[in-house]
Amino acid sequence: MKHLIIGAGPAGVVAAETLRKLDENASITILGDEPEPPYSRMAIPYLLIDNIDEQGTYLRKDQDYFKRQNIDVVVGRAESLDPVNKTVKVAEGDSLPYDKLLVATGSRPIKPPVPGIDHEKVTSCWTLEDARKITSGIQQGTPVVLIGAGFIGCIILEALVSAGADLTVVEMGNRMVPRMLDEKCGSMLEAWCQNKGVNVMTSTTVTAIEPKGDGVLVKTSDGNEVEAELVISAAGVKPNADFLEGSDVKLVDGGIEIDEFMQSSMDGVYAAGDVAYGRDFSTGEFGIQAIQPTAVDHARLAANNMHKHGSIRHRGSVLMNVLDTMGLISASYGQWEGVEGGDSAELLDENNFRYIQLQFDQDRLVGANTLGMTQHVGVLRGLIQGKFHLGHWKQKLMNNPLLLMEAYLAATQAS
Repeated sequence: MKHLIIGAGPAGVVAAETLRKLDENASITILGDEPEPPYSRMAIPYLLIDNIDEQGTYLRKDQDYFKRQNIDVVVGRAESLDPVNKTVKVAEGDSLPYDKLLVATGSRPIKPPVPGIDHEKVTSCWTLEDARKITSGIQQGTPVVLIGAGFIGCIILEALVSAGADLTVVEMGNRMVPRMLDEKCGSMLEAWCQNKGVNVMTSTTVTAIEPKGDGVLVKTSDGNEVEAELVISAAGVKPNADFLEGSDVKLVDGGIEIDEFMQSSMDGVYAAGDVAYGRDFSTGEFGIQAIQPTAVDHARLAANNMHKHGSIRHRGSVLMNVLDTMGLISASYGQWEGVEGGDSAELLDENNFRYIQLQFDQDRLVGANTLGMTQHVGVLRGLIQGKFHLGHWKQKLMNNPLLLMEAYLAATQAS
């Protein structure tokens, strides 16, 4: 059996390892489009502040690891799919054969339609090559503009400040991380960053980037102008599935539509991670979940079903994000924005940057936001994923959202 995996990120690597455990004789090939060994993008912030070197970003530290696992790692960019001959054309290279194919190509940065976005002083923070450019361009006091205060932007924010940048953040939403945090939570996170010396500009957009001296002048929609020696664009990502356009693989919102077994509309072609248009556990609806825990869950399921189709059904991934921004932990779980007709409860300590809000559908906990609180991470996920009926404990949580452990113990003992 020939298994071909396109994508050398966490999903691709976990899928390859799972397949090897299931079949010691299978041919397994990972195709990645970057020259470095498979690495984690989530480790790049630690590279920027010299906590690790480039080798520290590698997903497997032993340079002979993949060879010993009998997994071939090939460098090249997938150009097109030939389902008749079951091959993938590699740009400027040969075609790779497969019996089963997993597309785990992840996502890529969105380039906002801003005049000057292609200036040499503008970069994304997505690859090791980007990290090298940022590291070489930042010294103590270097003025830097970060476009976007979403999840990705906030991951690298602390690294930029730690590296010495004089940082200005421009976010089009009315708060930081608007797709993860409610208005109170996102606004408190903004205040936290402001207190740490970061200039955060929300409800505004970058309208132009113009050359000025050795750097650039960043203009915003509210009339501000910020001089910078480096601009980092973190304005979001989109699925990396362009090479499948025109094929019989069905794409939805740029992602690959998958069934309950992680298979696409084409027999023998599977998808996992940021590129997969998969099921949300909480809602049952389908969409893109561009977070690493989902990618890894997808990868294990897809590998099992590539080995033996129909072995494991995908019940859906629990949407959960945990973010550390300059020492302040924020998190979102499930349907954190609430459901129609549902109830909510919150507890706020603005002076100490502590916040929790819970969302209920009848007597079930379906979502939550937290800020400055880490002790309930597992309990919140467990209550949401378990879909427990809380009974009278719902009202107790409405009165005091901190009684989560007690509610969890009562729910699990009763089930």
